[in-house]
Amino acid sequence: MEHVDVLVVGGGSAGLSVSHELARLGIDHVILERGRIGQAWRDRWDSFCLVTPNWTVRLPGGEYAGADPDGFLPRDEIVAHLEWYAATLGAPIREGVAVRTIERAGDGFVALTSAGDIHAYRVVLATGAFQRAYRPAGSTSLPAGLLQMDMEEYRNAASLPPGPVLVVGSGQSGCQLAEELREAGRDVVLACGKAPWGPRRIGDRDLVWWLEESGFLGQPVTSLPSPAARLGANPIATGHGGGHDLSLRTLRAMGVTLVGRFLGAAGSEARFAADLADSVAWGDARFREIKREVLRVAAERGLPRPEIAEPAPFPGSAPERVSLDGYGAVVFAGGFRPDFRSWLPWTDAFDDLGFPVQVDGASTVVDGLYFVGTHFLRTRKSSTLLGVGDDAAVVARAIAGRTTSA
Repeated sequence: MEHVDVLVVGGGSAGLSVSHELARLGIDHVILERGRIGQAWRDRWDSFCLVTPNWTVRLPGGEYAGADPDGFLPRDEIVAHLEWYAATLGAPIREGVAVRTIERAGDGFVALTSAGDIHAYRVVLATGAFQRAYRPAGSTSLPAGLLQMDMEEYRNAASLPPGPVLVVGSGQSGCQLAEELREAGRDVVLACGKAPWGPRRIGDRDLVWWLEESGFLGQPVTSLPSPAARLGANPIATGHGGGHDLSLRTLRAMGVTLVGRFLGAAGSEARFAADLADSVAWGDARFREIKREVLRVAAERGLPRPEIAEPAPFPGSAPERVSLDGYGAVVFAGGFRPDFRSWLPWTDAFDDLGFPVQVDGASTVVDGLYFVGTHFLRTRKSSTLLGVGDDAAVVARAIAGRTTSA
């Protein structure tokens, strides 16, 4: 059996950041990736691009250094950047190796993989912010003959059968999908939930700059009203076309039919809650919170006070029933959930929502088990290209502070 000091599971931005920090501290390690480097990015739809500006790519030793810091890298360029990053690091990554499970073994762990068993004294799980697509309970009531897919299965508008499309979920991905389908000439119904929004540009800076400078992105999980708030949507945004405003208002103006929360179907008829106006009002309240923070930062920094227009009135009427006869597909874009329990034996190491029970990335239940890249691991930006490097450094230092071999 092969032995290593530290086993890193996942070869994306989180795993590579951990590798950089471990190598810097002289710690022996191996990275296993089930697919190829940056596989989670490769699996995104064809037109996918970053929703945060290129300057937010701040991987340790792999920062964005191109000519368009305020642009938004498309999918294939993100992958190319990660491949370059791995090559620059000389990262000890093994592609095409799936980890089936990990077991306790004396003074460490044994990972059962598709390429044989590996013993490690420490394990870092860097398998992504979320691993399992979420579908609401009502999805099981949809007509059996209607194509249904999760957002991760969508590639482009042309790949869907003819007919209108129902998109369930109005976070970043759902809104981007609705916009793309509408621009392709498809009729779209968007089932909406609660999501914050804000202008793409405020003054002469991107929304994300203001969120970072205000401290919003650095807020810990304890700043949330409840642990369940970790599943809340990120501010609606898009980087397409160089970045532009995207919200329920812009989608309605394009001709997207907005409806309330998806409840399920009765026969061929989809049903929706009468809560669209409430969801819009909730998003508007979050917009005003962002606005207050932006104005505070501008005042404290002596910056010109940016003009931030109030949203136009929103007629909240919406159909509560829609016939799905003739529809081409239903796409679920309601986000993802953690999925550690499906392949790891330590059920008590994860909370009721599936998130790791941890402090600063170190499991408080399984000694020697660490996490990087998990949503809200330490702060709001823990799973982003802007913040994952900070968490990787914290975890690497914690590992360095312990004996990593017998």
